[in-house]
Amino acid sequence: MIIEIEIENWKSFRDPTLFTMLASRERQHSERLARINKYKMRILPITAIYGGNASGKSVFFEAINFVKNFVTNGVKPEEQIPVEPYRLDPKFKGLPTKFRFEILVDGIVYDYSFAVTNEKVIKEKLVKITSSSEKILFHRQKDKLLNLETTANNEDYLNYAFHGTHDNQLFLSNTVFQKITLFKPVFDWFKKSLVLISPMGMSDPVTALISKDTPLYETIKNSLYRFDTGIMHLEGEIIPFDSIPMDDKLKDELKKTVTESTHVELVGAHRAERIVLSKKEGEMIAKKLVSYHQSSDGQKVKFELTDESDGTRRLIELLPGFYNMSNENNAKVYIIDEIDRSLHSLLTRQLLNLFLCSYSEKSRSQLLFTTHDLLLMDQTLLRRDEMWIAERNDQGSSTLISFAEFKDVRSDKDIRKSYLQGRLGGIPNVLINECFTPFKSEYDG
Repeated sequence: MIIEIEIENWKSFRDPTLFTMLASRERQHSERLARINKYKMRILPITAIYGGNASGKSVFFEAINFVKNFVTNGVKPEEQIPVEPYRLDPKFKGLPTKFRFEILVDGIVYDYSFAVTNEKVIKEKLVKITSSSEKILFHRQKDKLLNLETTANNEDYLNYAFHGTHDNQLFLSNTVFQKITLFKPVFDWFKKSLVLISPMGMSDPVTALISKDTPLYETIKNSLYRFDTGIMHLEGEIIPFDSIPMDDKLKDELKKTVTESTHVELVGAHRAERIVLSKKEGEMIAKKLVSYHQSSDGQKVKFELTDESDGTRRLIELLPGFYNMSNENNAKVYIIDEIDRSLHSLLTRQLLNLFLCSYSEKSRSQLLFTTHDLLLMDQTLLRRDEMWIAERNDQGSSTLISFAEFKDVRSDKDIRKSYLQGRLGGIPNVLINECFTPFKSEYDG
């Protein structure tokens, strides 16, 4: 679970910006807070981030996405680190970009931070937090290891791994690449538990929708009908592998990659077509996701996904993730940029309700999303500390502010009205208030 995220000097976030999922003292919807008794913590299950265009909502999403990719994949030794410091003040160009994540992993709180420029990692620190103390697992400052919590069995190996860590590489990542498991739980959280979904992305692999043997198949099938999509069910239609339009070299590579126990998902143009590749008895099997509707005479009619509306495709993309989040044993954090893309407000709200109605103090999944949908700005749905505003000042610098910080936002207040009136910030400063006038060139009579 995410407890806190702090970023500094990343794109429009010039100054240190703290985002927290720790619950305030508010009592509303308190029954659904995740309770971590060992740490006396109450953690929020959900957060919505509002704001005008270019306010910083997607920039915050991009910051988290950068950290995930940099931790789990890194860069090649000769490559630059793809950080983008604040560009509207020259003095920030040479300053490091900083990130800090406080996370709950398998019941233990870790504080992981690093600062980087395009050329190198300036500092990196991992702290294990117990209910009564803090223990520095490692602290790296440029090319020196200031602290290292280790045992006699692996001290030499860890020091060897550190000296083999490139300037543009994280020590956390390199230890895992060197098959050292000491810090692997934190690495695995970024790799497996943190799921980021772009406006055109999918929450979980499409296999849950194609195979009738998966636990989610019937659930998703019934949900698509209840969401008024007109879809009776989805199905994986077998197609010849050789008919898939792709380079022969790539096909040969896929034949080597796909095994009897693994599969590969292919995404078509504009993400409107989904194909799953598997292998059985050495033969490549390709299945294309299609939908079935009911005709007026009760017959099944096949539709390609490209025939479905953008909203229906978006629903298909998101439903597996929402049902997985609703599982009490699921501990993933889903971060969705523009959750409302192509969806009616009532459908988006129902998706959120699917997640929240199943949440309890023992749940450990989380959902963060950005949105422009003001109908979701409702205190019967979300707590004040679950709603945040991204705002950009006149210097082009972004910040994040929780509604819980506004003293006049009571639990019985029409929060949407206050927001639209500009009393909470985070709305576009539109300067045009007149009609467009026809352009007349010097060549007109």
